[in-house]
Amino acid sequence: MIYGIWAEDEQGLIGQDGKLPWKLPAELQHFKKVTMGNIILMGRKTFDGMNKRVLPGRTALVLTREPSYEKDNASILVFHSKNEVLSWYQKQDKTLFITGGAEMFSLFEHELDGIYRTKINARFEGDAFFPSTFDWSAFKKITQEVHTKDEKNAYDFTIETYSKK
Repeated sequence: MIYGIWAEDEQGLIGQDGKLPWKLPAELQHFKKVTMGNIILMGRKTFDGMNKRVLPGRTALVLTREPSYEKDNASILVFHSKNEVLSWYQKQDKTLFITGGAEMFSLFEHELDGIYRTKINARFEGDAFFPSTFDWSAFKKITQEVHTKDEKNAYDFTIETYSKK
């Protein structure tokens, strides 16, 4: 199974300089819970924006067009094409989560079996947006979980899950 997982603000913003422009510990806990023990795929810009940090308990894949991309950590698997990723993944028995950025969501849109989308009830400044061309008609919403702001989370947000129709 292949899922997309991301958080976006009211205008579809997903990032600023390869990072998240908000701090929502409860949303990060959701991401961790859903992806733990599985495989996460991100583009090189997203990985670099995380300071090339490896998230514990997950197999990390980085997709880049740069043939000479240098990885700092032996536990990162680097691929140079969508076909390479899918060929490697077909031999796995875990769920693959596409985690960003925008190019990755466009590239793997038709492979997604489902989606975990967090909608943050706020607007932020940034430079990366979820693709406006994404075909939402291929998916149906199956759950919605509302989180209200609290002392640790400055914004209301809703976690939505979708399955492919």
